[in-house]
Amino acid sequence: MPKFTLLLQQYGLLLVFANVLLEQMGLPIPAFPILIVAGALAMLGDLSWQACLAVSIGACLITDLSWHKAGRHFGKRILGQLCRISLSPDTCVSNTEDIFRRWGPKSLLVSKFIPGFNTIAPPLAGAMGTPRGKFLLFSMTGSLLWAGSGLAIGAIFYKSIDRVLEVLSTMGATALLVIGVLLGLFILYKYIERRRLMRALFMARISVSQLREMIDAGLSPVIVDARSRTAQELEAAIPGAILYGHTDHAAAFDSVPRDRDIIVYCNCPNEASAALIARKLIGHGFVRVRPLVGGLDAWREASELPLAALQD
Repeated sequence: MPKFTLLLQQYGLLLVFANVLLEQMGLPIPAFPILIVAGALAMLGDLSWQACLAVSIGACLITDLSWHKAGRHFGKRILGQLCRISLSPDTCVSNTEDIFRRWGPKSLLVSKFIPGFNTIAPPLAGAMGTPRGKFLLFSMTGSLLWAGSGLAIGAIFYKSIDRVLEVLSTMGATALLVIGVLLGLFILYKYIERRRLMRALFMARISVSQLREMIDAGLSPVIVDARSRTAQELEAAIPGAILYGHTDHAAAFDSVPRDRDIIVYCNCPNEASAALIARKLIGHGFVRVRPLVGGLDAWREASELPLAALQD
């Protein structure tokens, strides 16, 4: 019997569980393909689809409940870390926050079908105070829909997948190498995508100490909060900041002279969201727009320090 098929038959449930668990933890290891293969093997009698479904849901619940607890205890800090390690552009992470704010726990029903959102949604639910019981209901239902659809696709197209498995099994170690190369290319693509965004948004930044100097000198720069609506709800903005994205933000800019100093901040790595909003403001004719280095976290850390300490 082909080696690749034997491997799936012998360690099928373990492979399914480990693959789903690692993907839900946030690692860039797609689990949906192995669910499809598992569904095909179930039709061939090599695996139990009920067992595959059970271990998949179990892996999802383990990670979802862990992320939910982390979000409840650490709030925005755990979201900041997820943004920092994510291979997706930082602005995409901010977009997922707004998706959850708009749909609430119901978004968990489809979150696992959306790359990136499957990792962000559970800690967001915890940070925004979603009760554990309600979270568990939507998380389990969403896991059932996601894992069940993968297994169903494999069951429907099992004849075609069986031919693919036969080809892979004859390749032996070469098949594993090909899979590893494809995974590496996927990670490289996501990394390049993020770096491209950083290059596109490159512009001069301003430090917290420089901003404090401007304020103390009476220059009164306009401060703009470029965070997502969800992040703004989780942590208060800098006093007096214009909340970009709110219904009244356009009116707030009407009275701002085009040569006024405008400082934009966010709470994501590399000030990506702030730089993106800064570009938009420059496109509307504002000429002195700069992102704040370190964003809101840097401002909070320095807010209790005297100006002399910031200049050292």
